[in-house]
Amino acid sequence: MKARAILMTVALVLSSQASSQTTLSDPDQVANDIFWNRLYQDGGKTFFCQEPFNGKSFLLSVGYIYPLSHVRNALHCGSPTQCERESDAYRYIASDLHNMIPVETQVEMRRRNAKYAQLDERVSANECGIRESLQNIEPPDAVKGDVARGVAYMVQTYDLPLIASPQVLASWNESDPPDDQELARNRRISEIQGSDNPFISHPERLDGNI
Repeated sequence: MKARAILMTVALVLSSQASSQTTLSDPDQVANDIFWNRLYQDGGKTFFCQEPFNGKSFLLSVGYIYPLSHVRNALHCGSPTQCERESDAYRYIASDLHNMIPVETQVEMRRRNAKYAQLDERVSANECGIRESLQNIEPPDAVKGDVARGVAYMVQTYDLPLIASPQVLASWNESDPPDDQELARNRRISEIQGSDNPFISHPERLDGNI
């Protein structure tokens, strides 16, 4: 009975960690202020290309691991302006820091409508290690796990459709486990918005749970 009680307690803790964020609800303000001035106030590295930066720049954009175009399609809320004006759900989802990443503007423009896939090795990679084919992209090896855990979080937390096969996400999660940088970012986001990505703090949860 004691062991069962412990397991139930752990399950409740993990369940609470997967709850959606309800602290931030202004996507533009979060992107322009909190993202750059708090989460990345000391600079960092761009997500896909791993290029160092010192702060906000016209060469950089706020990107989204789970592209917001797919969120809008799932919510059927219309254009970005319409969704921000009329959908509470969209405003919270689009303000979730776990899904927001620093990206070179050119990179973000090319991938903002894409889905994720493991592509044929004959598809050449660009200078950042990204492979592209039609509307699918394969991220660089160094962030495949980050992508998998970000997508899994968005799918489970907000009941969004998958934009990659579960097998591919599980494989990427296993081949690229959370590193110190990803773990530190997860803790910092949890402090700011009050919600954790449980697939980062407990990556074993991803297999079979999406």
